[in-house]
Amino acid sequence: MSSSNNGKIKTITIKDKEYPKILKKIPNAPAKLYVKGNLTLGKTPCFAVVGTRRCSDYGKQATLEIVSALTEAGLIIVSGMAKGIDSWAHQTCLEQKGKTIAVLGTGIDEKSIYPQENIKLAREIVANNGAVISEFPPGTPGYKGNFPSRNRIISGLCLGVLVIEAKYKSGALITARCAREQKRKVFALPGPIHSLNSNGPNDLIKNGAKLVDRPNDILQELNLQCLRFYLKQETKGENEEENLILDALKQGGLNIDKIIEKTKLPASAVASALIALEIKNKVRDLGGSVYALSR
Repeated sequence: MSSSNNGKIKTITIKDKEYPKILKKIPNAPAKLYVKGNLTLGKTPCFAVVGTRRCSDYGKQATLEIVSALTEAGLIIVSGMAKGIDSWAHQTCLEQKGKTIAVLGTGIDEKSIYPQENIKLAREIVANNGAVISEFPPGTPGYKGNFPSRNRIISGLCLGVLVIEAKYKSGALITARCAREQKRKVFALPGPIHSLNSNGPNDLIKNGAKLVDRPNDILQELNLQCLRFYLKQETKGENEEENLILDALKQGGLNIDKIIEKTKLPASAVASALIALEIKNKVRDLGGSVYALSR
């Protein structure tokens, strides 16, 4: 193992003891990895969560719920740090005080990271004892052909891969294909038949992927301990307004206008209650004034 003068980038070869044992077993394992952070994560199992860059509120909420639970169960979450589902997976894991690994299709120096808006996320991953890795040396830009290549590393590090929202030509489906070739388990989140983002996962399920509608589907398939109380704990507010909002969100994320409509509360009361519930980590802003239960 050697260090680079480019920040805190380490170089690990396939002969080094720090090189992940599970990755050594895949065909065409990378001979060398460039690493920022802690790749020596012991025997802790890893699990990949990947999906489309243009995710829906449904995809965001599913990622939030499933990754929160998998992190609580002790899995290290692996993804590609792309926009959309990948970023949500990493960020959710960090919020749950878990460890996460980002596998890039570029160099891991900050000038090369793609997308550039995720430099802060990369720093947070490293600061929280996770890792940002790549087989491409520092200075390598985001060539289109690099990303399919890195997908075999995402799946190769993991016991299994979950695809959350992906169109037919999505890179997430390449990761799923790599997982099958590597004899890893493939999981998929089902979605509405008229949604293009659901075409990929629904097709994976038709071809043998494990349908996932709750985290225990994954944990059970991997022979890991299931979360006994997951989804049985009811989130309660501290006053009537908060409880009305929480009840309205039980069926999924809603725009603030829909929350006002369903609760029949004044807009000002809904706005102030949502701020209070966010502070208490009971609801989450998914963006675009859409809110969902945190768990």
